[in-house]
Amino acid sequence: MTEERPKDLLSGNEAIARGAWEAGVTFASGYPGTPSTEILENFARYPGIYAEWAPNEKVALDAAIGAAYAGRRALATMKHVGLNVAADSFFYASMTGAEAGLVIISADDPQMHSSQNEQDNRNYAKFARVPCLDPADSQEARDMVIAGFDISEQFDTPVLVRPTTRISHSFTMVESSDERLDVPPRIKKFPKNPQKYVMVPANARHRHPFIEKRLQALKDFAETFPLNRTEWRDTELGIITGSVAYQYAREVFPEASILKLGMSYPLPMQMIADFARRVKRLIVLEELDPFIEEHVRLAGIPVEGKSIFPLCGELNPTIVRNAAIEAGLLPAEHFIPPTELPEKMPPVPVRPPVLCPGCPHRSTFWAIKKLHLPINGDIGCYTLGVVHPLDAIDTTGCMGAGIGVAHGASKSTGRKHVAVIGDSTFFHTGIPALANVAYNNSPVITVIMDNRVTAMTGDQPNPGTGKNLMGGDAPRIELEPLVKAMGIKHVKKVDAYDEKSVETTLKEFKRLDEPSVLITERPCALLPEVRKTYQPLKVDLEKCDGCGVCVRTGCPALVRSSEIHEESGRAKVEIDPLLCTGCDLCAQVCPSEAITFRAQMDELAFATHI
Repeated sequence: MTEERPKDLLSGNEAIARGAWEAGVTFASGYPGTPSTEILENFARYPGIYAEWAPNEKVALDAAIGAAYAGRRALATMKHVGLNVAADSFFYASMTGAEAGLVIISADDPQMHSSQNEQDNRNYAKFARVPCLDPADSQEARDMVIAGFDISEQFDTPVLVRPTTRISHSFTMVESSDERLDVPPRIKKFPKNPQKYVMVPANARHRHPFIEKRLQALKDFAETFPLNRTEWRDTELGIITGSVAYQYAREVFPEASILKLGMSYPLPMQMIADFARRVKRLIVLEELDPFIEEHVRLAGIPVEGKSIFPLCGELNPTIVRNAAIEAGLLPAEHFIPPTELPEKMPPVPVRPPVLCPGCPHRSTFWAIKKLHLPINGDIGCYTLGVVHPLDAIDTTGCMGAGIGVAHGASKSTGRKHVAVIGDSTFFHTGIPALANVAYNNSPVITVIMDNRVTAMTGDQPNPGTGKNLMGGDAPRIELEPLVKAMGIKHVKKVDAYDEKSVETTLKEFKRLDEPSVLITERPCALLPEVRKTYQPLKVDLEKCDGCGVCVRTGCPALVRSSEIHEESGRAKVEIDPLLCTGCDLCAQVCPSEAITFRAQMDELAFATHI
């Protein structure tokens, strides 16, 4: 009798990292993006590997491709929109193949928990003729990464593994191995094979038929792939499903027969046809696009899917159950009404996203608003500048878009624009956009908000932090000389907490008719070394007249007091010492000079008492 191996409770991201290590991966590169970030952070802790944060997803994938060309198993990680950035590399990797296994993680984000769209990257797999694996829990996340490397090497193809947010961040038991697969380098020297690896048109034309032949072989392989499986139960209803939707199918339709697809592209069409013949009513349960449904329908098989279940957003058991009732798949008594709080319970307070107390971006937005110019934003913590009461961003599209949008709008209208971008996003895709501004002499004011970290995804290092993912020291790219090297003459770096200097510089730049760049520098307030320096402030209620100017900075540490100013009838302001970091923006903007550091207030009180 085989002894059962111990199991661990792992998130999907932890399981992916574990699977990559067990599969013998020696090189991994990525760019942080929710819900994928923790994969590389966990992988970097394993022995015998190299892992890095790259400036963007294309650079990460190119690096992983280089390692795979060199005969080493390689992993690239990113969120779904990151694959847009890496698309060029994704497609050429499909054309060339590699010498060793190459797996690309695209963590999709249905419901847009932390994204600007909810694109379904199974479509990318089809577009590039690359196999796609969809894990349904942490165990499958681990298993599919290992399987992905075997498929990659068997068919000379990259493999896309597509966890979704629920899979990446939920925890299930995982049976793994303490032994790492010993995968020696598959070649001794870097390959000299230009017909395969140099994609000039003549070579690419010869590679295309290979890809189509490979795809047919993958279709045959999908029919016997062990992570595609049929679960026979009652044949009145048959469900084709995969990923996290499989879990909902099992919960809502415990008696139904299920065809669970671990490989969502290419699909095992013969297996699907055999399953369809044996069930009375066939449905597809999948999140986002009707990807499987359309393939089944194109094969001439009657099937239902998005006519029953929502096209947008995440599914969950309640949504699936109630949609099934409406479609006559379940009796009406199974309906679950929306959750209602008991009458005696107060409503849960709304918690809109907001810049953290002490965020160095707050004072910059406060100053930018005074310019009364359109503000084009970008992806990062500073996107929260759009939130009331700051209301300081007019557009945000994707990583690196703010500078390009500001340039186009300014050139086409003749009106000056402000572009705001963070340091990590500037390294990601802001540099080419700023080069375009310089090259075409656009009078855009670019504000690079440098908080010395990739803060939005959990304080990962970047080329400007002086540290790398492995914890080692790294050269720190200084933004000011980099920007000047692009030919921009008007460049200034100021302390982000110095609101007056930020405002003065911006007003100076507003008068210019050529490009200018303001670099606001101050470390993120949540960094451990910064937390040690917190000095909370306090409001002198004798001086406060309740004007609310400080509150309009949007700092969560500022709250209205129960004390009312007699003349104005306005509530005075207090500062929560547990939230205050001592950034002192509120003190800088207070017209009554009613705010000072708590220690100073205590000294004043002591002196008065004596």
